[in-house]
Amino acid sequence: MSDLEQKLRATIRDIPDFPKPGILFKDITPVLANPKLLRGTVDWFAQRHAGDHIDVVVGMESRGFVFGAPLAMELSAAFAPARKPGKLPYQHIGVEYDLEYGSARLEMHIDAIKPGQKVLVVDDLLATGGTAAATCELVRRLGGEVVCLCFVVELGFLEGRKNLPGVDIQSIVIY
Repeated sequence: MSDLEQKLRATIRDIPDFPKPGILFKDITPVLANPKLLRGTVDWFAQRHAGDHIDVVVGMESRGFVFGAPLAMELSAAFAPARKPGKLPYQHIGVEYDLEYGSARLEMHIDAIKPGQKVLVVDDLLATGGTAAATCELVRRLGGEVVCLCFVVELGFLEGRKNLPGVDIQSIVIY
């Protein structure tokens, strides 16, 4: 176990019964409150992709923005948000997807990614993989190539990787 993984495990707090009974929520806000740990988390991904010539980093709403924007700066790449409906002011495309407790939709501007661009997708947590799969679909519809999916935390017992075949996945902490 790396030093970063140990520090993240010690800092991420468990919130029982949130957002509903029976769920143990992994709260990353203490990580965000620790500048050195936040920097170390962004650096972990940046170091792994420094030579990949990433054109665009896509952050999934909303915690993916927190890690994605500084990662994009580190990689000298553009940042593009994948947003919930009604949040984007310009022309956009969208994808509907299933959640464990319903359905949802993600959208991106039609000019967020150009055909052939290499894309890194970032979020705080991989659970069932629905949101990540929808984001990959958006990237592909815009003509981009998903190089990797990056997560701070992965709930391995939910087997989200099974819903993301053929995509490289990197997670710092796996529960």
